[in-house]
Amino acid sequence: MLKHLSEPAMVRSAALLMVLVLCADSQDYCYDKTDCDPYAWGDSFPSCHPLLELHHSPINLDHHMVRNNSLGPLHLEGFDAIQTGHWTLENDGHSVLLQVGSGMAVSGGGLPGVYHVIQLHFHWGGLATNGSEHTVDGRRYPMEMHLVSMKSIHPNVSAALDDPTGLAVLGFFIDVVYADNVYFGLISQKLSSVAYRGQMTKVKPFPLLSLLPKHNMSQYYRYSGSLTTPPCSQAVVWTLYEVPIYISWSQLAQFTSQIFSTEEDAEQVTPLQNNFRHVHPTFSRTVSASRDAGLLRGTAGRPLGSAPVVHLLQIIVLGSFTFKL
Repeated sequence: MLKHLSEPAMVRSAALLMVLVLCADSQDYCYDKTDCDPYAWGDSFPSCHPLLELHHSPINLDHHMVRNNSLGPLHLEGFDAIQTGHWTLENDGHSVLLQVGSGMAVSGGGLPGVYHVIQLHFHWGGLATNGSEHTVDGRRYPMEMHLVSMKSIHPNVSAALDDPTGLAVLGFFIDVVYADNVYFGLISQKLSSVAYRGQMTKVKPFPLLSLLPKHNMSQYYRYSGSLTTPPCSQAVVWTLYEVPIYISWSQLAQFTSQIFSTEEDAEQVTPLQNNFRHVHPTFSRTVSASRDAGLLRGTAGRPLGSAPVVHLLQIIVLGSFTFKL
């Protein structure tokens, strides 16, 4: 059982199982072809069929959410420390994943237990499209980061997927500004080493809290849902943070232009873009706002994204970025 953070071997085994389950077979699903895109996943993965009243993810966040004053800040154990060993960055053909090993846990904030952090990964759009999975008032952010954890009472991921609260995912929207995010750069600077599916590289650990909107961690939204990739198990407690992580246009472009869903020696390499699942109805589910989060008021407020995505195209055309494809 994963009872203590001092059991690194067990946690590493769980991490491997997590990767196998969350990523599935790269031949079985995709994002860009009609026979294997998210609308066809149910043909190979029955749990991905969006049947009536099933609790699928992602969803749209809107003014129907309710305030829950019992939802305070989560306890993020080990997030402010530099973990030992090394982390592994991988291109699995569907996303870029950072395996963080043992040493960090998530609890409190209304979560039904302690969850051990396994990995984080990203979803993004294309050169002219935003790519967050969840939407806010029907609009997408440029990217979204998911921090995946498994409930410590479960011996493996298979058991966790049979528990409606077996996994906890912290979701962070990613918006763009003109300055690089130094800590995000510790990941994005390694992308050239994992440009193609199956490639992996080592990443020196850093305090994960430095990557997050640490001054706004009490502002989030909560609902029950599913994995957003096959097998789409309805086993996730979602925590979506209101304040985004900010990165630069060039850091965004490293994902949208330099990552491929195919192997390096493929006859035709395919860019990995728009790797997000479509939004699903909430049905009877309650979406709660934490006591410090703002309640959404329809379409009021500035558009998502700090500038039109077309401006990114203009920057690329003008040669402000140098890509090594």
